[in-house]
Amino acid sequence: MIYSLRGTLTLSEPGFVVLECGGVGFRCAVSTTTQLSMPSVGQEVFLYTHFNVTQDALSLYGFASREEYSCFRLLISVSGVGSKIAMSALSALTPEQIAVSVASGDYKMLTKANGIGPKQAQRIVLELKDKFASMDVSPAISSAASAATVSSNSVSEAVNALMVLGCSAAEASSLVAKTDVSQPVEKIIADALKLMAAK
Repeated sequence: MIYSLRGTLTLSEPGFVVLECGGVGFRCAVSTTTQLSMPSVGQEVFLYTHFNVTQDALSLYGFASREEYSCFRLLISVSGVGSKIAMSALSALTPEQIAVSVASGDYKMLTKANGIGPKQAQRIVLELKDKFASMDVSPAISSAASAATVSSNSVSEAVNALMVLGCSAAEASSLVAKTDVSQPVEKIIADALKLMAAK
C-alpha cells in the first residue's frame, strides 16, 4: 500500500523514526542498521516501507536500502516469522550476512538475533532455500564461474545470496561476474551490491 516515503526526519528514537511528509508524520519501525544510517533530525530521508495490518494494529516498517526491504519481505514469508522477528534479525545481521546464511545453509548465524532459536533458524534457511529450488540458476552460476578460477560453490553462494536480496538470476550472475570472486563470499556480495547501486 505504501511502498516508500520521502520526508523530513522529525524524531528518531530506539526502534523507530518519524518522517513528516506533506504535513503528515509517519511513524516507521526500523532496524538498528537503518537507524544508524539516519541523518540528523531536520534532514530529508528516503525509506522503503512495508505496511503491516493485523487485528490489533496498523504498523509501518522502514528500510534504508532495497536489500534490507527485500530481505525483510522474504523473512516474513517464512511460516512462524513475523515482522518483529524479521526486524530483530535485521538488527543483528546485515542483509548480506542473512543472505550468506541462507545460501550456505549456516543457520547458526541467524541465532545471533534475539527471538530466533535453532529450530526457527533452520526453518528460515530451509524455506528460503526452497524458493530457489524452482529457479534455473545453473546458467547464472556457470556464467559467473567462467569469470574466474574459483570453486563453483563460492560463486553459487554469492549468486543465491544476491537473489535473496531481490536480484534476478541473470542480474545476480552479471554482477558476480564483474567482481573479484577470489574474495570471501561476503566481500563478493558487497562489491556486487556497490555495482548495482552505481547503475
